[in-house]
Amino acid sequence: MQAIVFDDFGGPEVLVIREVARPEVRPHDLLVANASIGVNRADMSHRKGAYGRANFGDSDIMGLEIAGTVVEKGSEVLGYSIGDHVMGIVGGGAYAEFSRIDHRMAMRVPEGLDLVDAGAVAEVFVTAHEALFHLARLQAGESVLIHAAAGGVGSAAVQLAHAAGARVFATVGGDKRDAVRGFGADEVIDYRTEDFQAVVDQRTDGKGVDVVIDFVGAPYLERNVRSLAVGGRMVIVGLLGGIEGASFPLDAVLYRHLQIFGTVMKSRPPEVKQAMTQRFAKRWLDALATGAIRPVIDSTFPLADAARAHRRMESGESVGKILLLPGAAASLGRQGSNVGGQAA
Repeated sequence: MQAIVFDDFGGPEVLVIREVARPEVRPHDLLVANASIGVNRADMSHRKGAYGRANFGDSDIMGLEIAGTVVEKGSEVLGYSIGDHVMGIVGGGAYAEFSRIDHRMAMRVPEGLDLVDAGAVAEVFVTAHEALFHLARLQAGESVLIHAAAGGVGSAAVQLAHAAGARVFATVGGDKRDAVRGFGADEVIDYRTEDFQAVVDQRTDGKGVDVVIDFVGAPYLERNVRSLAVGGRMVIVGLLGGIEGASFPLDAVLYRHLQIFGTVMKSRPPEVKQAMTQRFAKRWLDALATGAIRPVIDSTFPLADAARAHRRMESGESVGKILLLPGAAASLGRQGSNVGGQAA
């Protein structure tokens, strides 16, 4: 099979396509012929050497997220058959024509959701659900501030929070405001020209929001904490702005009875990731089937163009998910930019 590999850490140019052996199927595995592969920021970190080694998890091949058709299954697999359409998170090995996935991490692709589009679901929606509902315990009628709302996890979080009946504040670059409103944001804040803390304070009559979902880190820390209402909860999902120079307002944490969580999926034990996936599936697969929530796809690229896909993500211009399409899917012409919308 063809797969994306790299011999040295570095820029997108280190990614090349080569012929490699198919993965061996273990007792709990499904072997999937990939229709689409999600590109994630963790892939950028992997490529640059942030994890210190090429092999992270289940495979020497990078990539965490797939959708496709089951072509083989292990002896202990329950609930899946050859020919089933599945999507899910893998422990490495996604950037290839075939990937193996533990069946306990897989989800059936709902009727009404295109198989290629399904490659944009698992990583972002499972992460968003975990942050919003399992950790932050967001309820209908509450308010939430979601940063980086045009990104993969951000766009998923806006949709889930809106569907759950929350009031959604979202920060985004001004040129992406309309797209984020379309995801369900009630209040869109341009982080380039507006102070989100001041906007939240004004539009909540000084009460603050119940939940903050943050991807930025140090530059936003103090303002995030001071944007929280009494009893508020903040979940840190990413550190795009780094970890240095943060000012931490302990007074607000103490006197407002705040709670702060951190979450990351890539390095969690398999049983934890399985539970995260199952929590999302139980609550939201029907909403995917009806279109109440949807994967937001920025652009698609043939598998061989993985370097170009990485450059697109690193440009900061994308809205939603970037997908790689192996073989037959790429030949159908579903490549190139489809900025701000769902792939057709």
